[in-house]
Amino acid sequence: MNGMTRREREITDRQEILSILDRSKITHIGLVDGDEPYVVPMNYGYTMNEDGKLCLYLHGATQGRKLDVMRKNPNVFFSMECDIQPFEGDVACRYGTAYKSLMGRGKALILDDPREKMKALSIFMKTQTGKDFEFNEKLVKVVSVIRIDVSEYTAKGRNLPKPRE
Repeated sequence: MNGMTRREREITDRQEILSILDRSKITHIGLVDGDEPYVVPMNYGYTMNEDGKLCLYLHGATQGRKLDVMRKNPNVFFSMECDIQPFEGDVACRYGTAYKSLMGRGKALILDDPREKMKALSIFMKTQTGKDFEFNEKLVKVVSVIRIDVSEYTAKGRNLPKPRE
């Protein structure tokens, strides 16, 4: 990805990145439909291995624009954020927003294998609820499951400013 402008806000600590993934319950998936951008907010699940390799899991209807676009162009961009807290300043330029965010790019793959879909939906539900769920083939037949193999990502944050004395 292009270099981060505010490098001092970059988050590289694995535990902080995992915390962002756990607390951000919605991701915005950016797609390209022909020559038109198309962004869809979605719940997600994720896995991250020890090397920092990230996969996102999405689910939805078995047909529709999102799937049609992904089949034509599997390249996606995503962003998510948490800990959003506006703050005030004594002048306009000191107003702002504290936040944590993560964004990246990857390739979307619509899963067909029922076992892989069951595993992905279990991961999805664990991320969203913190609870373990099991799925059977009958349940996964009625939904589409998408895996995004993330090729690169960055995390960033801005803390609340310290009070002025």
